[in-house]
Order: sequence, then C-alpha cells, then structure tokens
Amino acid sequence: MSDEMNKELVLFDRESPEDLTPSKIVEHLDRYIVGQKMAKRVVAVALRNRVRRAKAAPELRDEIIPKNILMIGPTGVGKTEIARRLSALARAPFIKIEATKYTEVGYVGRDVESMIRDLTEAGVRTVKRSRQEEAVALVEDAVMERLLDALLHSKRTQIWSAGPDPESIPPHQGDQDQPQIDRLRERYRRKLSGGELDSTTVEVEVSETQPKMVEIFSGSGMEEMGVNMQDILGNIMPRRTKKRKVSLAEARRILTAQETEKLIDMEAVTAEALELVEQAGIIFIDEIDKIAVRERGGGGPDVSREGVQRDILPIVEGCTVVTKYGPVKTDHILFIAAGAFSTSKPSDLIPELQGRFPLRVELDNLGAEDFIRILTEPKNALIKQYVAMLESDGVQLEFTEDGVREIAAAAARVNVETENIGARRLHTLLEKVLEDISFGAPDTVSGKIRIDAAFVRDRLKDIVENVDLSRYIL
Repeated sequence: MSDEMNKELVLFDRESPEDLTPSKIVEHLDRYIVGQKMAKRVVAVALRNRVRRAKAAPELRDEIIPKNILMIGPTGVGKTEIARRLSALARAPFIKIEATKYTEVGYVGRDVESMIRDLTEAGVRTVKRSRQEEAVALVEDAVMERLLDALLHSKRTQIWSAGPDPESIPPHQGDQDQPQIDRLRERYRRKLSGGELDSTTVEVEVSETQPKMVEIFSGSGMEEMGVNMQDILGNIMPRRTKKRKVSLAEARRILTAQETEKLIDMEAVTAEALELVEQAGIIFIDEIDKIAVRERGGGGPDVSREGVQRDILPIVEGCTVVTKYGPVKTDHILFIAAGAFSTSKPSDLIPELQGRFPLRVELDNLGAEDFIRILTEPKNALIKQYVAMLESDGVQLEFTEDGVREIAAAAARVNVETENIGARRLHTLLEKVLEDISFGAPDTVSGKIRIDAAFVRDRLKDIVENVDLSRYIL
C-alpha cells in the first residue's frame, strides 16, 4: 500500500470501522476512479455488509455469507482499480490473480488453493507491518543506546578533521575513565538527535541471509510451498551474524528493524492474520471469462477450462485450505471476479460457479470525455504524475485545455480503430507525446514547456493517421 493511499485512508477509517458507510466508500473511490457509478455502489455495499455482519447476533453471524461480485467490462475501464482501492480502504488482505494461471488438478501448473496461501501471506505481511509501526516508538531508546555503543567502540570515533577533540578518548577505554566516557556519550547523543553524524561510518552486526527455502510439492498439481529450515529447527540452528560497516543513518534503520523484531510475537501475528484473512480477505479473480467457454467434446491437448472452474468452485463456496500458518476457512472471503466476456458470456460459466457470484455489474466503455476527466481529475491523475516527475529535472509542463482534449480524442480514436484497451491507451499516448522531453531533460530540455493541441498533433500525426502503424506503436 502506498504512502499516498495511507494518508487518504486516515480520513475514512482511522477512527472507527463504522465510518465506512457506502456513501463514504464511493466518495473515496471517486477520488481515484472516473465514472463506473454502479460498480462503485455494488462494492461499497459489499464492504459495508462486513460491518453489518459483525454487528449481527452470534448465531446469525456465521450464516451471513458475502455476496460475491462479477464485473463485466473491457480492459482498462477500472475493474482492477476499484477492487484494489476497496481493499486499501478496508485495510484488508488483498491479492489479484488471473484465472488463466491455474490448471485442473492432475496437470502441471498452479494449484487453485495457492490463491488462499498467497492471501494468507499478504495477511501476515499486513499484520506484521502494523505491529512494526506500533513498535517503532518503543525501540527508539534502545536503538539510540546501540548507536552510541557503536560510535564509542568504533575506530572512527574521531569525526572532526580540525585536530584532536579535547573530549575524545581511545576506544575500549577502561572503567577508570567512565566519567569521561559518559560525557562523550552525552555529547554524541545530542549530535545523533540533531542528525549531525548520519554520514559517520560505524560497524554493526547484521543477520546473514536466511537459509534457502526447501521446495516441496502439494498433493494436487505441482504447487510449490516454501519451508524455511530456520522456522522448522528454531533455536537449534542459531542465526548467524556478521559485521558490516555502514553509515550511521543505515545503522539506525538496521538496528530499528532488529529491535522491532524482538518485540513482535509471531504467534500472535499469525493468529491475527488468519482471523483477518478469514473475515476480511478479498480475492480479485481477473480474466475469468477466459475459462468460461465450456468444453465442446472431442477433448484435445488443452487443459480443461471447465475443470479449472470446478476446482475454483469449492474455494468460493467455502472450504478449509491448509497453509504453512495454519488452516484457513474461505467461507467469508469476498471474491470479485472480472472479465471482458467479449467472446463468451457469463452464462458459459458452470451453473454452480454462476450461483456463487450473485451480484453482477457491467462497467461502461470509456470515451473521449471520460479520458479528459481521467487525465485531470483524480488525485493520481496521469498528467499530475508526469508534471511531478519532470519537475524534478527542472522542466515545468503546462497542459492546456485543448492539449488535454486532443490527447483524449486521439486515445478514443485509436481505441476504436485498433483494439479497445480503455484508459491504458492514455499511458502509451502520453509517453509518445512527451518522449523527446523525457529523454532530453535535464541535459538539453529545461524551463517551461506548453503542451497544447498543436504540440500533441505534431507528435502524434504520423502514428495516429496511419492505422497500420498505430497497431504496432500505440
């Protein structure tokens, strides 16, 4: 999860989960995603239902299952982004998987149960990161003392170049000079707090790279499961350490991580992560339409797409999957499936799987007006990204209204004439428009540059007008 997304979430769910009302969820999604009102409403209700379920009577709570969602729409209209932003807003474990990556049991390939193992890994990372953030403030004093020890016992304690320091002492001085050591320690403490010694080189002990993972295979398919020998043998194999010379700033980061690790109870982290995955996990299954066409007899060498559906079915229905952290029940995990369904239709899915995605929403195709809004309105709008990146190299981009409209019109036209890839076309067009500027900055290009309609047409005229060339370049 990015820092920007974390800052935004403060406004929505830092105080209480009850603040995540459907209207507030849609309000947050509107900041990043243009249009698709119905899809936003559906996912907002699905997320709010989790809060409602938590308030239900205990005897009903387990009976209330999530209403899984099937999103139908072409690529580049916001399906993945809606699911990703939703999970970030809920601070829930989230993974995106592609249905075509999995194979029917009995074939060499990924086992469908691996999606739950991946989700569990994401849950453990989420909880551990949260615990680490909470522990940072608690380890500041311990880190400070270890940094002072490293400074005092380093051969490079003399950091001033203008002659010997009157308070400096040789490393490893005996107890007879303890008052002098204490004075020097306090002097370094003040300088450390002020950041004056960040470039000083000190020697710290760090753990060596963890032992290699032993690869084993699950009973179905050839899904790999990593087992760390350190985890199995525990303290029988003590961690090996080595000394490294690093800057004091880097030493602070290393020691903070080491001290934080000491405070984290991994058993508690694992238990919380399993609960979080079971009650709040979200799995986004993309390209489900690619496995929707039923087999039409005759067989053949291809892996059965209907077989993959049948393997996915128990996961979505609710079952228990064994992971290295413990068993995970999938009954209350929210599944969001998506596909273009250009050569197939949702009814081509097996009936049992169709029934497990009762909420269906069709996303709208995007046109030139939508592209204009995508380029300018969201907090992470593409134009804002390019302006910020090139500004770091001394280039001030100024996009005029007619320039933005020209880019949007070109994207819509190329989508119609070649392949419709939705808003992703804007990335390609902007790269072509700004190619010379991006390459020249900061050596030969600097200052203010105006991107108007004439500028855009000049950069794209040969490509956009030649349909055959557009197919290869845009």
